[in-house]
Parts: sequence; structure tokens; C-alpha cells
Amino acid sequence: MRWLTIALVAAVWALGFPATASAAPDLPQLSGPVVLTVNGLDPQLFPGGEVLFDVTRLRALGVTRMRTGTIWTDGVHDFTGSRLKDIVDYLGLTGGTIKALALNDYSVDIPVSDAVEDGPILAYEMDNAPISVRDKGPLWIVYPFDAKPEYRSEVIYTRAIWQLERFEVRR
Repeated sequence: MRWLTIALVAAVWALGFPATASAAPDLPQLSGPVVLTVNGLDPQLFPGGEVLFDVTRLRALGVTRMRTGTIWTDGVHDFTGSRLKDIVDYLGLTGGTIKALALNDYSVDIPVSDAVEDGPILAYEMDNAPISVRDKGPLWIVYPFDAKPEYRSEVIYTRAIWQLERFEVRR
């Protein structure tokens, strides 16, 4: 009977501390300029409710390449970045919206539901070169516009924010 009591106490303790079981994995140390600040996170998982990303940290979440045209560029380009899905998964988001803010104070709400397997990426390279601020960088949310007709809509175009610098998580 005593082992049953110990097992129950252990189970209740484990359920009472989900942050320990689901804590975000470690990222590499920052080694370059911060290109994305994410705030509004669970402070039990992320100290201060915030996490900072440089390109090295974004790469640690996975590197994805996408070939697509945009309404802002001529022709088709190769974009390299991290999938929004990988970032959302790392942050532990399952719903709500992300307010994306640009260097020029432009902002747009992006539903977490946009973060799908073959969906948008946070591009930090275009045609194998870093995206400069002058050319819509350092981060640009790029949807696979050529992949599906539903990605070629005014709503999605407004979500393709460039000069991205910050996410504010809203549940």
C-alpha cells in the first residue's frame, strides 16, 4: 500500500509541475545581433516571459528553403529561414495570435494557425545572401505564395511583414 501512496504522490507532483516536463529546449548562446525579440511568453518556461533570437538561434530550430515569387520582388527567389511552425512549436504556442512588429512600427496580427508544416518562414536570406534592412530584412515573413492560391490574398499579403523585429504573443 505504501508504494501506491508514493506512486500517487509522484504522479500528482509531476502533474503539478508541467513547466519542468515541457520546458523549452536550450538554445545556443547568442553569438550575433538580436534579430527577433519574442515577449508575452509563459515566465515559467522563459525567464521574464521573453526570448531573444539571433540568426544562429533561428538556425538551431531548423533551416528551411523556399522558392517563391512575391508581389514586392521581380521574379522567383530562393528564401532561407526558419519555419514559423518550428518557432511556434519551440515557444509552446497552441493557439491565439502573434502580433508581429516591424522596425518602422508596422504591425499585424498573425494567427498561430498560420504556422503549418509547409507554411510561412522567417526568412533571413534571399538568394543565398543575408537580407539587408534596405531589402526588407533582417527578417521577412514569407509565405509560399506560389504553392497555394489561398496564399495569394490581401489578408496573407498583409501578414508577410518585412523588417520584422518583434513578436508579442497574445493568447
